[in-house]
Amino acid sequence: SSRHYQKMQVRRMHFSNSSKAQAGRQSTVAVKASVLQVVSPSLPSSAASRPSWTGTIAEDATQVVGNTPLVYLNRVTAGCYAKVAAKLEIMQPCKSVKDRIGSAMIRDAEGKGLIQPGVTTLVEPTSGNTGIGLAFVAASKGYKLILTMPASMSLERRVLLRAFGAQLVLTDPAKGMRGAVEKCKEIAARTANSFILQQFENPANPEVHRRTTGPEIWRDTAGQVDFLISGVGTGGTITGTGEYLKSMNPAVQVVAVEPAESAILSGGKPGAHKIQGIGAGFVPDVLNVKVCDEIIKISSDFSIEMAKRLALEEGLLCGISSGAATAAAVKIAQRPENKGKLVVVILPSFGERYLQSALFQSVREECESMGIDGRIKHRDWAGREFYVPKL
Repeated sequence: SSRHYQKMQVRRMHFSNSSKAQAGRQSTVAVKASVLQVVSPSLPSSAASRPSWTGTIAEDATQVVGNTPLVYLNRVTAGCYAKVAAKLEIMQPCKSVKDRIGSAMIRDAEGKGLIQPGVTTLVEPTSGNTGIGLAFVAASKGYKLILTMPASMSLERRVLLRAFGAQLVLTDPAKGMRGAVEKCKEIAARTANSFILQQFENPANPEVHRRTTGPEIWRDTAGQVDFLISGVGTGGTITGTGEYLKSMNPAVQVVAVEPAESAILSGGKPGAHKIQGIGAGFVPDVLNVKVCDEIIKISSDFSIEMAKRLALEEGLLCGISSGAATAAAVKIAQRPENKGKLVVVILPSFGERYLQSALFQSVREECESMGIDGRIKHRDWAGREFYVPKL
């Protein structure tokens, strides 16, 4: 009958679809298995049996230094004639531009046969960030590290350095970085197999910026950069990066930033300031002052305010020296003659290591005074609920 014929057709269709579905599942399983064989090789039983290929997996933490992004600043630059792009060194493995020289100086000394893991004790003066850059590399490679640092630097920096296993010696803050340098030499003189990397004098410092920071900026701006703005600590960043950019385009303007309270590069005298990482109180040997077309002085208070604005208005949590550099970049971008030009500013370090500094003092005090919502629910004799204390 026609009804019987229809039932047979439905059964055939069901069987056909079931067969196709089963075949599809088998095919999918086979594909997944083949993919797993490609992307999930069996784990090696020892380092000796490690696969010869690594793909995009770095051999150690030092290999992920560099290639930090550029991002436009939009709100703090409102009303400016030029565009400002920030080089986010805050996205290095240990959150500062000094990761570059920490890795570079150790590699350079190793290549020259001057140091050896497990034998050499590295000694270095630091305001904190170079020390952290050295500390993570020393930990990765197996070096003992002794650092001297002015006691005025933030508590977070001390904690980070100790967390990486570095030995830390605090020096008189009134003597600035010069006092840390003197103490470093004293320690090295009495320590067997010691080696001072000399960040203020080491040619490997600016060289790593010629090889990496400068080319990265040139590449990411497609060669359209007009200004480079950088704070001056050791002078390595502005020297190496500035020299490279000028070699590609001599018209690029390089602007140095220093604390108004310690304006050595501008011919002033050294003095106390709050901008950690720049304004060492002397002119470093690695700094090529001839590469600088202009020097801008920024006060500590102005630097702090701009660093706060970077967090609140741009979502960039940065240190005080980033605030100083950005303030200088905005000054350049506000000049009518720079309309349509591109200003690149280096943001050298992440803000989380400044929580105990003047940068976050008001926020810290606010957080410390926060009350606890400790209201308790009560029920009276009639079963009515209420809270104590009342809002």
